[in-house]
Amino acid sequence: MEEAASHGGETQVTEKVPELAVDGRRDGVRKGTAGIKTDFLTTKDKFHEFLDSNGQLPKVKEEKKENLPHDSDELKGTTEASEEEPAAKKPKVEQQEENKLTWKQQGKRQRGQNKSRPHVKPTAYEDQRLCQSVAQENRKCHYGDKCKFLHDVAEYMASKPADVGPSCYLYDTFGACFYGVTCRFALAHTTADFQSMRDEARVKAQEGRTAVRNSLDKDLQIRLRKHHVAFDRSAEYLQTIAKAQEPGPKQQQQQQQQEERNGNQPEAPSSDQTPAAEGANEATAPDVEAGTENKTTVKTIGPLTDADVIKLRPCEKKQVDFRDKLYLAPLTTCGNLPFRRVCKRFGADITCGEMAMCTNLLQGQQSEWALLKRHESEDLFGVQIEGCFPDTMTRCAELINNHIDVDFVDINSGCPIDLVYKKGGGCGLMTRTRKFEQIIRGMNYVLDVPLTVKIRTGVHEKYNVAHKLIPEMKKWGVSMITLHGRSREQRYTKLADWDYINTCSSLASPLPLFGNGDILSYDDAMKARETGVSGLMIARGALIKPWIFTEIKERRHWDISSSERLDNLRNFSNYGLEHWGSDTRGLEKTRTFMLEWLSFLCRYVPVGLLERVPQRINDRPPYYMGRDYLESLMASQHVGDWVKISEMLLGPVPKNFNFLPKHKANAYEK
Repeated sequence: MEEAASHGGETQVTEKVPELAVDGRRDGVRKGTAGIKTDFLTTKDKFHEFLDSNGQLPKVKEEKKENLPHDSDELKGTTEASEEEPAAKKPKVEQQEENKLTWKQQGKRQRGQNKSRPHVKPTAYEDQRLCQSVAQENRKCHYGDKCKFLHDVAEYMASKPADVGPSCYLYDTFGACFYGVTCRFALAHTTADFQSMRDEARVKAQEGRTAVRNSLDKDLQIRLRKHHVAFDRSAEYLQTIAKAQEPGPKQQQQQQQQEERNGNQPEAPSSDQTPAAEGANEATAPDVEAGTENKTTVKTIGPLTDADVIKLRPCEKKQVDFRDKLYLAPLTTCGNLPFRRVCKRFGADITCGEMAMCTNLLQGQQSEWALLKRHESEDLFGVQIEGCFPDTMTRCAELINNHIDVDFVDINSGCPIDLVYKKGGGCGLMTRTRKFEQIIRGMNYVLDVPLTVKIRTGVHEKYNVAHKLIPEMKKWGVSMITLHGRSREQRYTKLADWDYINTCSSLASPLPLFGNGDILSYDDAMKARETGVSGLMIARGALIKPWIFTEIKERRHWDISSSERLDNLRNFSNYGLEHWGSDTRGLEKTRTFMLEWLSFLCRYVPVGLLERVPQRINDRPPYYMGRDYLESLMASQHVGDWVKISEMLLGPVPKNFNFLPKHKANAYEK
């Protein structure tokens, strides 16, 4: 149980050490299960019966429960049943044998939980769409008779889904709604003759404000697709490292002899060399500074080289103070701009965009450039890019440096997914030290902002390599390192190794090193700071409880109410409508990302219900009843209940709505 202790004028929650059984577990609680007070425990059937009845349980059952003594056999049976839910995970070997039988029955092997995720486009939720030329102040349609969208506003309004609410967040905030009659809150700013209204006072107040930056310019997109963008500084660096690898007279003689023995036939490329690597063969040589030869390969003007004159010295680059900061990790799918705005409200110091593929950025893909967008509230913001070749990564860094407003650029060398790893990117860079060095030196050459790197302990579970890479990265010019305390093989099956992070932080000094892994509470953050890291990166902890930044800064455990949690979701929905749009397409996109986030939010257990504080990130909560219906609904791990929460804020889902969470196997169809 917990006790309240007064310290420094503040009330803090302290934990009384529970008595342990012979096997090291607390009496009555299975290992790996969150300790919840007995009064709130229930069974799976009763939990879902309560939610399905909208919080109205039969009175007979309620009276029966009230009349039962705490030590009655019936209540004990309920408690035991609740602790058996959900079922414990089976041993790995036993689970693999079961999976093999399943694969044989299906006739094929299914890898991953999200292979069958439905990919329904948000545009599929509308039968007929209004042409943008009509929606935006009756401009002329460039496609004329060939346009496939409606131009009759009355016809569109007859088939348009019902409005979600009486007020429009965009109109209330900016004084005008860009989406006009297509907005799902159009009644708030549309006249009887379908004309959009404007609040001139609010519009004038917003003049000169750029809420979101880093959008892809249309002219730049065209030039990228036509390969008309010049990468002068990248060419200088790539030419320099190519010359450093040019063979000397002895190597040329050996190569000539080899060709004569092979019948003057060209040597076949190695098995691990991709076509992209062949095309960039000249660009994958080691840097002059890292190579064995120390020759001057460019013209000089006195004692300095031309490259020294053009290139900024490290002391002239933009400086960022990373120390003692709370860093919101770049989270794929969930780490979007609306979610980052929510975390900024709770005190996140550093934010970073989702991982972007450098090749897609160089091709001018709109969807990839959207990951680089920055909100005005993000005062310390960076972007994270992924790639496996020095030429593409260096050019991408120069592109970002010239066209994007960022405070730092991060290299993702910790991504564990096969799609990235098998191409040599992500964690693969940790095993390709030569390429890794060329990428870091090349990006440092073209960037005017600090370059940071995110790594894992290694690729294999029992073979850590981060401690070998960190001293080298200090020489290569990295400004900050983030270390996730797990290997690629571990994923999330083991706890993060903070002892190893502590060892690496001492090796990195005076270079700042951030630690990452298993931080879900103020207590976890305090223990992590004892390791000597310069700052903390928070990933899953921010998804489960984004107010963790407030808890850490205020040094307390926040027993947040269900209504406050719903307000956080309401803020997210408003930010999503602002970011993706308030029409049907934008609204359903906002709903999809909200549901992805809810798949993490449901793991949170309120502080007031815990028997031992704080909640651990690897503890699975049993079935429990919240202090009100909404709190119970938010505890459900069923996707249908997540949809019910989204309908409170974004209206009913379309008839053909279909959603499958990324990391879950349960689906929802309506």
